[in-house]
Amino acid sequence: MLSLFDLSLQLNGFPMKEAKAELRKIVALSEKEHEAFLENKKVEIVNFHLQNNPFYQELVGSNATNWDNLPVLNKRNLQKPLLKRLSNGYSSKNSYINKTSGSSGDPFIFAKDKYSHALTWASNIYRFGWYGIDFNSSYQARFYGIPMDFIGNKKERFKDFLSHRFRFPIFDLSDGVLEKILKKFQKKKFDYINGYTSSIVLFAKFLQKKNILLKDICPTLKVCMVTSEMLFEEDKILLEQQFGIPIVNEYGASELDLIAFQNPNGEWQVNSETLFVEILDENNQAVPNGTSGRIVITSLFNKAHPFIRYDIGDIGILDEKSTLKKPILKKLIGRTNDIALLPSGKKSPGLTFYYVTKSIIEDDGNVKEFIIKQTKIDTFEIEYVSENELTATQIQKIEKAITIYLESGLKFSFSRKEKLERNENGKLKQFISLIKEIKE
Repeated sequence: MLSLFDLSLQLNGFPMKEAKAELRKIVALSEKEHEAFLENKKVEIVNFHLQNNPFYQELVGSNATNWDNLPVLNKRNLQKPLLKRLSNGYSSKNSYINKTSGSSGDPFIFAKDKYSHALTWASNIYRFGWYGIDFNSSYQARFYGIPMDFIGNKKERFKDFLSHRFRFPIFDLSDGVLEKILKKFQKKKFDYINGYTSSIVLFAKFLQKKNILLKDICPTLKVCMVTSEMLFEEDKILLEQQFGIPIVNEYGASELDLIAFQNPNGEWQVNSETLFVEILDENNQAVPNGTSGRIVITSLFNKAHPFIRYDIGDIGILDEKSTLKKPILKKLIGRTNDIALLPSGKKSPGLTFYYVTKSIIEDDGNVKEFIIKQTKIDTFEIEYVSENELTATQIQKIEKAITIYLESGLKFSFSRKEKLERNENGKLKQFISLIKEIKE
């Protein structure tokens, strides 16, 4: 008997039964069989697009001699009308169409054929199942953005109803709103939490201040999945302390699939069933496991639109113990465009500032959240939300730490805000560079 969630997907033309059966088959393959499956799928998807997709034919030209010669795509390649990128036989009527969030600064519209999108859902269902979560029956507390226009809002609310979830819009997370969210947890029997990392961390800080363990007031809670933004180790510890449940780190991209999902052994397991993930250097050559490089992903099933060797804009490291069937993401370092260019010519990931300032200004729990903007090559603005203004001593400490981690002579200004600007989806971009030289 199909349940409401599966049924709604099936009615929208996503063949869930077939997708789930195919995924079960792939998961059951041995290491050796998986290797053969992967090679076949790579050849099959490239050949399909070379024969049926004029956009991809043009991109590849005469480079189709072997896998390593295929071009690496990025979002800018794809910022042209969708109709020019679709494969023959696919249209907006018979495909799943959506747009990326633009959190990397390069939003674009993409398509998946319906079978490929059904596999994405099958993959989600399979992974959430590791923690006893069933999309048809488990009740989700969802910390996400929501469209503000009437129709978009109602559509999303209806989807929430079908998907058995209750949404907390995250555009305003002041204490009064967090108090209301807390009351919902007292009344409703939520099974799990899912949503943007920064919003869920903010809720945990609120609980910490009130000395409340969430599991005590909502005993049905089993697990919390955070997504879309970096999860820092100290935030993970805080979430575990205040929620009293396992915290699962999820890494995905709307145009692809779930890319990596923390398994019950605490490993960040890469999806090798519907994706092929490579880590490449700047010359598009694969780097050895254990070495950092650009995360480049191939969607093995999407026939409507080519995502073949697609540079997602993130830097990461695969664990040395990874295999083709079970790759493990050792570390996600952050987006390639979150790089600060310094006066000495040094390039530093934006996260460096984040770690430095985070370690110092969060000691007393005064600062709730902050973002760092680079406005000139030697000038940075730190915007923060806090109970009290930062003291001169705290500011001195931050500046000293930045000199140690980065270089001396950098200028900083600090401005306290009521709330921070999030993008239209409600995500918080923690480091923003406003200087042109950094953009590729």
